[in-house]
Amino acid sequence: MASKWSVLEAKREIRAGAVIAYPTEAVWGLGCDPWNKETVNRLLAIKNRSVDKGLILVADNICQFNFLLDGFPNIWVERMVNTWPGPNTWLVPHQNLLPEWVTGMHDTVALRVSHHPLVRDLCALVGPIISTSANPHGRPAARTRIRVEQYFRGQVDMVLGGSLGGLENPSLIRHLATGEVVRYP
Repeated sequence: MASKWSVLEAKREIRAGAVIAYPTEAVWGLGCDPWNKETVNRLLAIKNRSVDKGLILVADNICQFNFLLDGFPNIWVERMVNTWPGPNTWLVPHQNLLPEWVTGMHDTVALRVSHHPLVRDLCALVGPIISTSANPHGRPAARTRIRVEQYFRGQVDMVLGGSLGGLENPSLIRHLATGEVVRYP
């Protein structure tokens, strides 16, 4: 597991506009400050991913998403609370409270509260961050630090060391309003 110093360094890097790689529950992820348009665009370029697709925001607890959840029906909030922390991503209405470089061409944004201790520690310091699989578009998601370095040598600013969380597949993605599954793990 990454040291406290490494997590503090990752916080400094993210706040300075860095793109970092880090382990999640099932695969390695790439992350950055969702409010920094230049950095998000650089992350998308590194992955060769269209901004239209939108990105996932990951946090250490649901309270970090309170600015988005205001006015949501209690049943929606309960759905999220009952599945977090864990490998569940919910598509929630963004109410135009997030920039289009995060939401893409969607009226929803993907939210997840991680169960991975390193991700939680980092988000506790930084707030929600972008979380997308560490792979160029069309390639398998990285499951090792070596694969991350092969894919992105010289393109990411920091690789936060640590172990994957032991899950075989990335998170389940569901639409909050309907419960419809958009992606199975």
